[in-house]
Amino acid sequence: PYPQPSGLNHGLDCLISAEWTPAQAFAVVELLDDLRDRICAHYQTALFELLRDEQSRDSDANPYDPWTEEPPF
Repeated sequence: PYPQPSGLNHGLDCLISAEWTPAQAFAVVELLDDLRDRICAHYQTALFELLRDEQSRDSDANPYDPWTEEPPF
């Protein structure tokens, strides 16, 4: 199984037919884009705050100043 961006490593499989036409695959991509747009439109402020909080926590956990330090990698 491929790693998911969500970090989930268990649940229901989602099989995609390898025999879709390019038009069918594009229709699914458009559907997902529309779904993302609708979710973002409805939850825009809450999503912005969530992302800001997560980025703030990440920067607190690993403070890195590119002007004074070598990259951590």
